[in-house]
Order: sequence, then C-alpha cells, then structure tokens
Amino acid sequence: MRSSITQLARSMFGSVNDRRLKAGRDLVNRVNALEAGMRALDDEALAAKTPDFREQLSAGAELGDILPEAFAVVREASCRKLGLRHFDVQIIGGLVLHQGRIAEMKTGEGKTLVATLPAYLNALTGRGVHIVTVNDYLARRDAEWMGAIYGAVGLTTGVVVPDLSEADRRAAYAADITYGTNNEFGFDYLRDNMKLSLAAMVQRGHHFGIVDEVDSILIDEARTPLIISGPTEDRTQLYTAVDALAPELKEEHYEIDEKHRTAHLTEEGNDFAEAFLKERDVFSQGTLFDAENATVVHHVNQALRAHKLYRRERDYIVRNGRVVIIDEFTGRMMPGRR
Repeated sequence: MRSSITQLARSMFGSVNDRRLKAGRDLVNRVNALEAGMRALDDEALAAKTPDFREQLSAGAELGDILPEAFAVVREASCRKLGLRHFDVQIIGGLVLHQGRIAEMKTGEGKTLVATLPAYLNALTGRGVHIVTVNDYLARRDAEWMGAIYGAVGLTTGVVVPDLSEADRRAAYAADITYGTNNEFGFDYLRDNMKLSLAAMVQRGHHFGIVDEVDSILIDEARTPLIISGPTEDRTQLYTAVDALAPELKEEHYEIDEKHRTAHLTEEGNDFAEAFLKERDVFSQGTLFDAENATVVHHVNQALRAHKLYRRERDYIVRNGRVVIIDEFTGRMMPGRR
C-alpha cells in the first residue's frame, strides 16, 4: 500500500531529482532566450556586463537574480574566445555547482567548461573563488585555458603551484578566480596560520570553491593528513640508531596492517627494541614506554613503517639524493611532502 502511494505521489509531483531538473530546464530556457542579445554585443559591451552585475549586487540584488544573464555572458565569451558553446546540460551542471551540490560527469563531458559558469557568477562578489584540481598540470592548464574566458569579461585568473614565491602566491590568491591543487591550498592555509601578522598571510579568505573529482579529494586523499611543522633540533644519532634497529626486527617482533598502512611492535618486539637501543645509549633510564621516551617510540614506529611498508619505486623514488614521495592515488611525485 505504501509503495502504491509513493508511486502515485511521484507520478503527480515528480521525484526530488525531477523537480531539480525542471528548475534546471527553466534556467536553460531563460539563458537561451538571452543568447541572441549577447551575440549582438561587441567585446567592450560584453565586458561591461561585469561592472553592471557588481553594481546590481551592491544595490541589494542576489546572485540568483543575475544568474541567467551571467551564465549567458559566460557562454558568449566562451564562444568568442575558445569556440566552445556551453551545451544545455552544461548550463544545468553550472546551476548544480552554484547550489553547492555534486554534478556527476564523465570524462570528456566538459567539467572544466561547466565550472566557468558558477566561478564567474560567484567571483562577481569580489571575494574570490577557488577551483581545486587533482594535480599541478591540470591547475596550470585550466587556469590558462579558461583564463581567456574570464579575461574577456574583465576578471583576473591566478594559479597556485609548487615553488612560487610568497609574493606570487599572494598575487594568485588576490585574483578573482584561483586554480590550484588541494595540497597547495591546504598547506598554504596551514602556513598562514603560523604567520605572525595578517599582512604576511597569502590567502585572503574562503568564499566559494569548486572541487574537481570530489570523491577522490574529499574521500580518498582525505585519509592522508596535511601536517606542517617547524624546524627541529638535530637528532642524527637517534635517526641512525632506529634505522639500524628496523632491519634487525624479526617477523615475531611486529605486526603490519597493509590496508590502513600501519605497523607496530609486539610485546616481544618492544623488549628487543628496548634492549637494542639501550646498548647504543639512545636512552638509559626507565623503559621504552615511559613518558620521557615518547619521542624515541615515535621514531621507532616511523622507522618500522619505512622499512616494512614502503617500497622504493612504488611509494617513493630517490632523485638528486633526496627522497620524493609518490602519491598513492595518482602515481605522481609530490615534491616537498614528507
């Protein structure tokens, strides 16, 4: 009986997804109705739409009020600069992203172009837009490629990649639309929170963001924390001692969880490690697990993981005498990651 009522209600009112798609189709009709008028404008008149939108927002208009016309402006700019016209389904995708929802699209369906619609609309507030990509190559490519559209309507584009100076990073974040990877955005946020003054910070706030491959970035890569630390004292003797310990450990001395990438010593392993390190004067008082030896335990666990879990040419490579971590999800090198 309940199933029949549900089916009846759905036939009369449509499902939630049907109602959302109806709103998208209504938007497509409004954007298409503006297309001929936008095509009749010269380049200067098209670019003049941006300050006009901003004046409307300053006067109290909402983004939803100017959304159809803003999308029509972006579509026309894309046609002129890239020869790419947003399809109707891409207009709907732009609406979905603007609403903070997930738009599922297959490779080749134009995700990069879809993002320009909500990016432009939300950049009109003057508070900045972040577009998060999965690697540095795509960040550079998309910023240069889609930057032609934004430039045609008077907006600036920035890109955040490794090895930028502080001044260049600050300039990239000051742009209307900033492309970059989740790692770069994340580490810049952490570094900003270690600065001693607001003027030294490179990011200017977080208003609106679009995440490419959201399942990978917010689920898979989220399992790897972004950790930043300051300089530490020289502990060469400790590193050398625990590095010598790890190869001496037998299978009964440790347990490994490959799925969660963890390793820890067994009771027998604790006793072996304690005796081994005491012989080398790493510590002399108490046991390995006394509070004052917590740092030693941390280094022992890290050495165990390094020797028993990580494989050269799979998890890391050595380049110019330095270890470079390999991203387990993308297979790309991550300079600076430790």
